[in-house]
Amino acid sequence: MQIIKVCNFVKQTKKESVLTNQLIRSGTSIGANAKESAYAQTRADLITKLFLAQKECAETEYWLELLYESGYIPKDDFAVVHQDCQELLRILVASTKTLQGKSSGV
Repeated sequence: MQIIKVCNFVKQTKKESVLTNQLIRSGTSIGANAKESAYAQTRADLITKLFLAQKECAETEYWLELLYESGYIPKDDFAVVHQDCQELLRILVASTKTLQGKSSGV
């Protein structure tokens, strides 16, 4: 939801849509892939979904940083969302590492 709010803010105040469209795609894809992982049919499927969420999170971080460095996102807003993005990325990395280390089924 924070990504959607940031994108709406940038679109309304800065009239920028190219970068924000990229951010909203990658930012909302994190949750979609994480949600799908809850219904994984196999351990491999679960790991794949979490890896996709992880990749989308890294891409989201890139778009956030680009928007901030371009002056579209204020420092305070960027700091909060960027910190959450980094924390989520750490969680996803730890989750995939843990799952790869286990040998039993889902």
